[in-house]
This record gives sequence, C-alpha cells and structure tokens, in this order.
Amino acid sequence: MLLQMESITKSYGSVIANNQVHFSLKRGEIHALVGENGAGKTTLMRILYGMESPTSGEILLNGKPVSFASPADAIKHKIGMVHQHFMLFPTFTIAENIVIGREPSKGVGFDRKAAAAETERLGKLYGMPIDPWKKVADCSMGMQQRVEILKVLYQGAEVIILDEPTGVLTPLEVKELLVAIKGLAAQGKSFILISHKLQEIMEVADRVTVLRDGKLTGTVEAKDTNAEHLSRLMVGRDLVHISRYQISRGKPVLEVSNVTIRGVKTKPLLSDVSLHVNEGEIVGIAGISGNGQSELIQAISGLMKPEAGTVKLLGENMTGASVGAIRSRGLAHIPEDRYQWGVAKDATVTENGLMGHAIKHQKYGVLNGKGIRQMVGEWVTRFGIKTGSLSTRAQYLSGGNLQKLIVARELAQKTPFIIAAEPTRGVDVGAMEIIHGELLKKREERGAILLVSSELTEILKLSDRILVMYEGKIVGELEAESATEEQISLLMAGGKAVG
Repeated sequence: MLLQMESITKSYGSVIANNQVHFSLKRGEIHALVGENGAGKTTLMRILYGMESPTSGEILLNGKPVSFASPADAIKHKIGMVHQHFMLFPTFTIAENIVIGREPSKGVGFDRKAAAAETERLGKLYGMPIDPWKKVADCSMGMQQRVEILKVLYQGAEVIILDEPTGVLTPLEVKELLVAIKGLAAQGKSFILISHKLQEIMEVADRVTVLRDGKLTGTVEAKDTNAEHLSRLMVGRDLVHISRYQISRGKPVLEVSNVTIRGVKTKPLLSDVSLHVNEGEIVGIAGISGNGQSELIQAISGLMKPEAGTVKLLGENMTGASVGAIRSRGLAHIPEDRYQWGVAKDATVTENGLMGHAIKHQKYGVLNGKGIRQMVGEWVTRFGIKTGSLSTRAQYLSGGNLQKLIVARELAQKTPFIIAAEPTRGVDVGAMEIIHGELLKKREERGAILLVSSELTEILKLSDRILVMYEGKIVGELEAESATEEQISLLMAGGKAVG
C-alpha cells in the first residue's frame, strides 16, 4: 500500500471533524472521497497535505510513519494538492505559474525559455498539451485546472489530491479532465478525488470512501457499487425523487430588452440581449463560463449599468438603479461566487443570515436578537447547515454549508423574482435535493426564477425554458421538455441546434 491514514481524529474544541477515520491509497489508483458538506473530507485531506495536524492517528507512506508540519513537507514527500479555488497568478504566464518557487535560472536571473521548454515537455509527457507563453488570465477554467495539475507534477508529486476538480468546468472540459486523470494513473500517479458528482466518480474511480459526520461509513470498489448506494452511505437515507409539475405561466416579472454592455476591447460583453421570465416559470441560462452570463446577472441586479437597453422588474424600469432599489422592488440573488458576493467571511452565521432581513427584525432602530437567531436557526435545521454554533464565523464553514446558508437567506426574502446563479455549486447530493426542491416550490408559488448554471443536468431538470448564451448573445431558446443535452452543448460551442 502506498499510503495509509490510520485512526485519524481531528478535534476543534468540542467539534470532532474526523473521528477514527481510516483511508488508504494504492500506487496508480484513483480513490474517491465523498460525503455531505461538513462530513470531514477536506479536513482529512488538509491533514494529509500538512495544512492541519491530527489530534490523534498516524500517516504511513510506503509503510513508514510520516508527519507533515506544512504543505512544503508534504511536497517533499511527493504529495501535491489542487485546491477547489485555483491558486494561480492571472497576470503570469502558464510557465511562470508552473515553475514558481522552483524557477530555472540563467546566471542570477530567471530563465523564462527554460521554464517554457520544461512546461511544454511536461504537457506532452502527461498528455496535457499547453501553451507555456499564454497568460493565465486568458485561459479557460479547464485550462487553468490543467495548469494546476501540471504545477504539482512539476513539483514531483506522486500522490495528487484533487478537491472538487470539475466544479467550474464545462461538460467537454470535464470529459477531457477525466481522460487526463485516467492517463496519469496509468503512468503510475495516484489520485485522491474529492467530489460531489457521483456519476463522474463512477466513471473514473477505482475505489470510493464515504464519510458522514466525520466518521467512515464505508470503502467500496467502484465496480461493485452505484450512485444510489453511495448516496445512501452519504446521507443515511434514500433520496426523494423531485418532480416538476406543469403549471400555467403568468405575466412577465422580469423583462430585459436589447441590453448591451461594452468591454474594454471591441467585442461587447453583452450584445443586444433580450429575455423575459414569467410568474411560475424557471428560465435556465446555459453557456460556457465567460460568455456574458456574469454581466447579464450584474446588469439585472444593479451591479453593472448597461450602456443600452432596459431592465424592467414588475413593469417598472430599473435600468441603472442601485442594488438596494432593485432588491426593494422584488429581487433576491443567489450569487455565482459565494465568497466574493455572498458572504462576509469574518461575520458570524447569524450576521450573514441577517443581511437583507434587518428591516423586518428591528423596531425603533433596535434589532430583535432573539428573533434573528430563531430565524437563522430554523434555516440551519431545514437546510442541514453544519456549524458549531450560530456565532461561528462564516470562514469556518465548508463551502457547501456556506452555499446552503446563502440559498436559505435569499429564498427567505420571499420576493417575486430570484436570480439563482450556480445554486448547487459545491454542495452534496442531499443539499442539492433540498435546494432543487425549494426552487421548484417557489415556482409553484408563482415565483419567477432566472437559473444560471454550468450543470446541464440541473438546467434540464429545473427549467421550463432554456436560453443559451455564446459570446455575449443569446443564440438559442428551447423548451425544456424537448431539449437535449446534445442540442444545448452544440449551441454553447457556437454551433446551431438541430432536430
């Protein structure tokens, strides 16, 4: 056995993140690690990567006990980690990002040509060809993921930890990444794959280990299990199938007409975009990241002012209005980037839950602390948000639990219209079931929802109509009942729908 983690326990005061967990890895194996948000997956891997120290237990590498005081120690022992949020310098080239910290030198200076040559060699060796001179800022998310993997390979990693590696990738990029992982494993590299996407795990993993509430609930051979069995191990119950009922659509709630936003270059970020969302309707926006979805969301929510066109909410022209004015008119917003737009990391769970709800919980300028805590506490129970207490700072919650808090807060606004941008990014199957159910419930209550998601399965499952964006334009509109993943993928790539 290449790697063994024996009886790993990690406590934070009274909170036990890992409880007597066993995990092992063979050479050339792809071993998936799954579990609900807050189950202890990331904590276990942070221990392996030297970012945390275990309270008890030991790590064996090639049968010998080891301990890591820092990621540098782990890297010295040929263990690398690609984090969920990429740690790249956008203004640097691909080669500069890959060799940083171990730069080849020429005399007393940095040898850029040697760095580029080594990057190119690595890409060819591991079946991930790459342009070493391209700046990371100009790379797709899939290419950035490739850069991160090549970076740890350059550092000599034999064990590679991938934390939610497909969370921001397009379907085509996901397929390319899974092929690359299989190819690297065939060359003897060993992978630990943290993921919520069970179908991807079934496609690529050799073994799967499941954690629930910090404890090991099972390690199984991938060929001997299926997604349903893994779901039961993760959440302790069978998932409920959620149905989307046919309901009549009402009058328009959101009306976007001929909206244009110009970029710094000649090509517009948004070009003459028009759409509407009716009462009792979910309109899905599909598209590869960077094709205008973010700018459309910002134009509707008041974060960016259109240069042309209008945005109406409930019949009132809100073009260029402030965020506060638009929210007051009836907009709630689950943002695509929870850390940048959704939470204040230094604020508590209660304080983050209060955002947007303060007026309803104050009298004569004094906040009703008891009422606020009761409100947020109900969300914690209803959405299964794992937190030590309501006074815990948001930065100590897992990404998936933060996402559940934001979704609960925004749905509780009970507005006639909500933008749900990547509502289930980074959440487990149990939380996904809850969030999907809540969005469909809002639809059935005659709410209007604009759903922006990189997950085509989510778009197809929830939407009544699907709009596809490409290079700042809406290039197709499909009824969800008759739409196929192939049609949408073709439109996303700039082709024309057929059939």
